[in-house]
Amino acid sequence: MNAHDKAFRRFLIIWSGQLLSAIGSGLTAFALGVFVFQQTQSTMSYSFIILFSFLPSFLLLPFSGVLADRFDRKKMMIIGDIGSIAGILFIFLVMLSGRMELWHIYLGVGISSISAAILNPAYKAAVSDLVSEEMYSQASGLIQLASSAQYLISPLIAGLLLSTFDIQLVLLIDMMTFLLAVGAVLMIMKHDTTPQKHERQSFFREMSEAFRYLLSKKGVFLFVLLMSVVCFYIGLLQSLFGPMMLTLTDSKTLGIALSVSASGMLVSSLLIGLFGMGKRKVFMLSFSLVLAGLFYALMGVFTSVWIIMVFGFLFFITLPFVNTSLEVLIRTNVENERQGRVWSMITAISQIGFVLAFGLAGFLADHVFNPLFDPDRLLGQTVGQVIGTGAGRGIGFLFVLSGVLVALLGIVIGRVRKIRNLEGITLKGKHL
Repeated sequence: MNAHDKAFRRFLIIWSGQLLSAIGSGLTAFALGVFVFQQTQSTMSYSFIILFSFLPSFLLLPFSGVLADRFDRKKMMIIGDIGSIAGILFIFLVMLSGRMELWHIYLGVGISSISAAILNPAYKAAVSDLVSEEMYSQASGLIQLASSAQYLISPLIAGLLLSTFDIQLVLLIDMMTFLLAVGAVLMIMKHDTTPQKHERQSFFREMSEAFRYLLSKKGVFLFVLLMSVVCFYIGLLQSLFGPMMLTLTDSKTLGIALSVSASGMLVSSLLIGLFGMGKRKVFMLSFSLVLAGLFYALMGVFTSVWIIMVFGFLFFITLPFVNTSLEVLIRTNVENERQGRVWSMITAISQIGFVLAFGLAGFLADHVFNPLFDPDRLLGQTVGQVIGTGAGRGIGFLFVLSGVLVALLGIVIGRVRKIRNLEGITLKGKHL
């Protein structure tokens, strides 16, 4: 076995540990959401779990990449995994004490989120330390597969576990997966050392330069702002799909629905990998968003679990086409030496939409839309005759509105000249 093969085998050891921990994290995310909603019947409480699992990582996003470039990446991964164990262990112990309150769950999830912000950039950057350049594509594909496992596999397993066992078993399994991930890193540490990083300029100077550069690229900046709005509507779906489904079915069926829906991403990713997407990336992005909006809206119209599952699958099929078009358009309009800093800034701006959605979704559902669909209210007596009335139907109506707005945004993105011009610009700024 040559040196490249040995290095890739060491990467596979780490990857296997992170795959298991990703599945474990998905189990806990699903189980905690179901547990809180069943205990409180509050959509806001459910969506706040998602908010607290996302917000710390989001706030640390600009800093975590810099840390991964300046410190030992494998040690950062171990610290991140141990921190995630601490967050879940805190929730587990409070549950055993019988004095569980919502803030305990939010705190534990927040601790795990901070730990993930430490781990994830170090994990992705460690690929450069572990494998040769020729193997980057394979390693990157495996990392994406592992990260998607928590959406493809975890809901199905968690739904089955919760139908038979207590949530505490799910938390124990999650902690075990993190321990296995730590063990995987320790196995290879004696073989590898992270290369010494060169000193970089001031972090805040790097970020300010990236922001000024993004502002100078008016088409890219407008593009990113519009995508932040799209992220807001996707965040509403992510926050409210579970509560809507739990008013129609049980946690086991919800797990099946989430896994089947998310498998749509796997199907279209394979299609893109096999056949590509052609050259008209702006058209593909616009068309995919229009379809995504249509399927999003149709998820809110029906109360049949199986019909919702079909439209969920179709919605997720569109997302890789959106993501790939977006990535290619931005990469071809940003100089290579600025890619890291600019991507960090783009991610931060676009994900503001997710933060707003996770913070507002529960309030909109519990205090605005669901009450409007009581049988004796105006919308319950009109629109409710089509999409139904009672618990969860306000969320369904919100999905219809959101889907229509996503489709309209898709049309707008396809018609804005500054965005269309991105397709005809090379890295040097010359038209093709």
